[in-house]
Amino acid sequence: MKMQFAFVAALLLVCGIAHHASAQTGAYAAACQSCNNGCTGNACNRTINGVDCANGDGCGEQRWHKDWGPIPWEAFQHGEYVGPSRTSHVQQYRLRVDDQVEFIYRITRSDSAKPYRLQTGDVLKIESLIDTTLNRDVTIQTDGMIILPLVGQIKVSKLTLIDVQRALEERYKKYYKIPDITVTPVKTNTRLEDLKATVDNRFFSGGMGRNVRVNPEGTVSLPGIDQVPAQGLSLEEVKREVNARYATIVEGLEITPNLAARAPRAVFVVGEVRNPGRYSLDGPTTAMQAIALGGGWLQGANLRTIVVFRRADDWRLLATKLDLRGALYGERPMPSDEIWLRDSDIVVVPKSSLQRADEIIDMVFTRGIYGVMPLNFNYQFGQGGGTIVNSP
Repeated sequence: MKMQFAFVAALLLVCGIAHHASAQTGAYAAACQSCNNGCTGNACNRTINGVDCANGDGCGEQRWHKDWGPIPWEAFQHGEYVGPSRTSHVQQYRLRVDDQVEFIYRITRSDSAKPYRLQTGDVLKIESLIDTTLNRDVTIQTDGMIILPLVGQIKVSKLTLIDVQRALEERYKKYYKIPDITVTPVKTNTRLEDLKATVDNRFFSGGMGRNVRVNPEGTVSLPGIDQVPAQGLSLEEVKREVNARYATIVEGLEITPNLAARAPRAVFVVGEVRNPGRYSLDGPTTAMQAIALGGGWLQGANLRTIVVFRRADDWRLLATKLDLRGALYGERPMPSDEIWLRDSDIVVVPKSSLQRADEIIDMVFTRGIYGVMPLNFNYQFGQGGGTIVNSP
């Protein structure tokens, strides 16, 4: 009876303290609201004290009694849920397998310092003032040849227009004293036109683009240049590589890669948590945040030896133990074991030694011996040894 009375008294005391703290908080909120309206008072000068990791010496964990000072948290201010504009997640993002990259193709139409060289599929108009029967439009065949009367086949691919005109005049001098041949381009840069037709897509800016995924071997497949290395490269590096490869086959084209979607990232939380499973890694995530994703820890979890398994760049296995009990129980303001997690990390929250011992007792005695021997048998000791008798 005395124990029940003591418990009730303690409960009333705790409730009274909580009510008093709530009243103080309400009064402070009202004072700060008045402070915003221009009033003055001691409440307006109040600051929130805490521990800032930037003030530590970098060795071990800071305690609540150390480096206790004001922190500009701006309590009771609206809009604080947005938080500050923090630094970027990574200084330079590098592509990885399953990243989705959008390549936008743009025709530059800028002047080239080099003379245009004919390509397969280009169309030329051949004219002569001496013999109009020579006038005709010819298409450069896949072997780079054109066929003309009297002179037959002539190789013209990779030649300039002036080179073709000189070659034709030289050939026709056998038949005409002054051939007076004129070569006029009708259709040029056909490779670029074919490439435009390949990547034409109404869903992209400018009507041309290609959405590709980084292959398991770390490359991207683009029309005309096949496989291009992409894994581990930044978008700017991929841009330079792709443009350099396209420059060898077409002119007047510029390609800009954009990161359309990142590869899925996840952490796995198993063990003594309420909801073990796989959770998407949408942003920077710590070990305690991973436990929160799993619904928190269960009674009997060993928070002193949380294990994190990780795969290195060469797929070798790494593992470490974390002691988060002080942080999760509110005893450590700056836990040194609160590490950032990486994609595919496995966070294991093990059972405590007491919990494991309890399971062993349950398996051996409750499910083992009693599962074999009926409960209505008792074991009695006598001088002649032990005997089993039926219980009434």
